[in-house]
Amino acid sequence: MTDPRAPLVLASASPRRLDLLAQAGIRPDDVRPADIDESPQKDETPRALAHRLALEKAQAVHRSGEYTLAGDTVVALGRRMLPKAASRDEVRACLELISGRAHQVLSGIAVIAPDGRESVRVVTSRVVFKRLTPPEIERYATAGDGVGKAGGYAIQGGAAPFVRRINGSYTAIVGLPLYEAVCMLEGLGYR
Repeated sequence: MTDPRAPLVLASASPRRLDLLAQAGIRPDDVRPADIDESPQKDETPRALAHRLALEKAQAVHRSGEYTLAGDTVVALGRRMLPKAASRDEVRACLELISGRAHQVLSGIAVIAPDGRESVRVVTSRVVFKRLTPPEIERYATAGDGVGKAGGYAIQGGAAPFVRRINGSYTAIVGLPLYEAVCMLEGLGYR
């Protein structure tokens, strides 16, 4: 029997994930970022990568007797995965690729219960960007908002005006599919 009062650990250093959980009234007892290799494997699809990384992050920090929650976000144009932009130049390159196009945001989420049961899902959202002008791309890249973000942008920040439409979960695009996270936690006994 799983103890619904067991501590919850978030396997992420993302302040966005903490903020999203707080919106649902969930405050993790500990934040323990996972340190894993996030490189795609040969012939790995974006969906498979999001699934694998979320699960590996949860497994890397899980301890018996705790709930562990982990997530990972992959941005893709078809099978082509965009990086977590490490520099302003990578932000520019990502924005140039997705300008005027639809792309997928795949949000992997994994929960491990205190007794070791695992639940993993991938939530796919479709985002359509307007056609960006070179000055818009330059302003956004220079502001630095996209550095460290999958696909080189944060929908909740300065990139919000670029979004023509989304089909899917807004919170998943921000960093954690909140509806699914709450359902998965509750399904494994967390209260």
